[in-house]
Amino acid sequence: MYKEIVKQSISHGKGFALENGIEETYFVVLADCHFYFSPAITVIIRFKKMAAFTPNVAPSTILRAKLASNKNEKGGVDDDQPKRQSKQEFRRQKELEEGRKAGTEPAMTDVETGRDINPHIPHYIANAPWYLNATGPTLKHQRPHPERQTVFSEIYEMAQKGITSRVATKFRAGACENCGAMTHKKKDCFERPRKIGARYTNQDIAPDEFLPNDLTQKYDAKRDRWSGFDPREHTKVIEEYNRLEEARKIIKTAELLEKSDQETCVNDIQHDEHSKNDIDEDKYAEDASMPGVKVDVDSHTKITVRNLRIREDTAKYLHNLDPESAYYDPKSRAMREDPFKNLPAEKRPQNVAFQGDNFRRFTGEVRDAERSQVFAWEADGKGLDVHALAEPTKLEALHSILDKYGGKEHVLLDDQTKKLIYQAQGDSYTEYNRKGELIKGQEKPVVRSRYAEDRMINNHTAIFGSYWSKGRWGYKCCHSFVKNSYCLGEDGRLADDDGKEIKQEKNELNEKERTSKEGESKKSSSSSSESSDFDSASSDVDTSTEQNASNQKRMDRKRRRRVEKVG
Repeated sequence: MYKEIVKQSISHGKGFALENGIEETYFVVLADCHFYFSPAITVIIRFKKMAAFTPNVAPSTILRAKLASNKNEKGGVDDDQPKRQSKQEFRRQKELEEGRKAGTEPAMTDVETGRDINPHIPHYIANAPWYLNATGPTLKHQRPHPERQTVFSEIYEMAQKGITSRVATKFRAGACENCGAMTHKKKDCFERPRKIGARYTNQDIAPDEFLPNDLTQKYDAKRDRWSGFDPREHTKVIEEYNRLEEARKIIKTAELLEKSDQETCVNDIQHDEHSKNDIDEDKYAEDASMPGVKVDVDSHTKITVRNLRIREDTAKYLHNLDPESAYYDPKSRAMREDPFKNLPAEKRPQNVAFQGDNFRRFTGEVRDAERSQVFAWEADGKGLDVHALAEPTKLEALHSILDKYGGKEHVLLDDQTKKLIYQAQGDSYTEYNRKGELIKGQEKPVVRSRYAEDRMINNHTAIFGSYWSKGRWGYKCCHSFVKNSYCLGEDGRLADDDGKEIKQEKNELNEKERTSKEGESKKSSSSSSESSDFDSASSDVDTSTEQNASNQKRMDRKRRRRVEKVG
C-alpha cells in the first residue's frame, strides 16, 4: 500500500486518500531525499546521486511552501513556492552527471576557489548544508575552518636571551609601590618588603621584568634540541678562532726566523731545494710530539711529520748490516735484541749508544721498582701488611726506615732460608672414604674467621653449641643447655643420661598402666565371665604393683649414687 502511495505522490505530486478516509496533501522536495510529511505516516525514499548542485532548502522554506500550498488550494497564488523538477529536467540532470563522469562534459567549478569539483564525489559530500546559504557548487564546507585551527608559533619565534632594560630614575604611575617595576603590582612583588617603598623614596627603582610570550609549539618543536639557537652567534666563535690562528702563525714564523740564519736559508733555497726541505722537517719535528702531527707555517704550507728520528743518530738497522744479527721490525720500528751480540769482544764497538730496546727496559728506575716488589713480597711473608701497588708510599717509607736504622735481616730472608724454602720437599699420607671423610692422616686446618673462636668459659672444655638434643643447643662436655652454667663434666653427662632413663621408664610405666586399664575395661564389659575376669584383673594389678615397686627401688639406688658422686 505504501509503495502505491509513494508512486502516486511522485507521479502526481498531489493528495490521495488513505484507507481511513483522511485526505492529506504531500509535497515532494527534490534534493538528496524526498520527504513526505503526514500526520499519520512518513515515507523516505533515497536516491543514490553523485556530485550535482542542488540547493538545500531550509526547514523554514519548507514550512512557507506548505502554507503557500494551502493558500493556493483556497484560491491564492504565491511565487515563493519552490518549484518541482519535471521528468525532462531530472533526466537532463542525470545525463549531465553521467557526461561529467565520462569526461565529455566540463566538471562543476567551485564558486569559492575556482577549482574543478570531482564528479565522482558523492552528492551528500558535495552538497552544502542549507544553513550555509551556498549560491553555487562549492566544497568550502569540507575544508578546515580557519577559526578552529590551532596556530602554531613560527621557527623564528623563540625565547629572547640577554634582555637588558633601562632602570627608571623616578617612580612611575601604576608601578609597584615596593620596588617601582611596571610589570607587577605590590601584592605580586618578589622583593623584600621595604620599610619605605620606592613610591615615596624614588630611589633604587627596580628594572622591569621581561615577560616572554607563550609559544604554541608542535610535538617536534617542544623536543627540538636546537630550539633557541641562533647560528649568527657561532660566527663570533669562528672569528675569534681565526684571530688566534693568525696570531699563532705570526708567532711561529718569528720563532723560526730567530732560530735560523736568514742568509743561510736563502743560499740553501738557491742551491739545494731538497736539503732545505730536510732542514725544515727537522725544525718542525723538534716541536712535534707524535707521528702524524701537522705543522703549519702559513696557510699555504702544511707538512706532516712522519719520522721523528733526528738525522744525526744512526738508524737501528744500520748498526750491524749482518742479516743474521738482531731482528728489526719495520712496522713497530723496534729492535729488541743487541745488534752486536754475535760479534766477538775485540770487534765490538766501544761506547755504542744503542744496545737493543730490551737494554733500555732495565735502565733507570726499572731495577728499583723490581727491588721494591721483591721487598714487598718478603715483608708480607714476615707478617708486614704492605703492598707494592696498593700502597707504594708506605712501601717507600718502610724501605727508607730500614735503610736508615737497619733491621733488614728481620724482615728479609737470607739466601740459605730461601734455598730451604724453595728446595724443601715433604709428603704426608692421607686416606679418605667414598664420602670424602678423612680416615688416616692429618686433617686440614680449620679456616679461621674474624670473630672470636674457641673461647671457653666457666670451666667448659667445649663451646656452647657443640651439643644438640631435641631442638636445643648446649655444651658437649657436660650436656648443659644453659649458656652461663658451670661445667659439671662427667657428672653432668651422667645426670643427663639418668634423667633420660628415668623419663623413659616413666613413659614405659604410663604405657603399661594405660594398657592395663584398657584391659580391665574390656574384661569388665563381658558379663559371662565376671569371676574369671576378676581373678585375672587382680593378678594383673598385683604384677603391676610389683613392677612399680621394683622400678622405684632402682630409681632410688641411682639417685643415691648420683648424690654420692656430686658430694
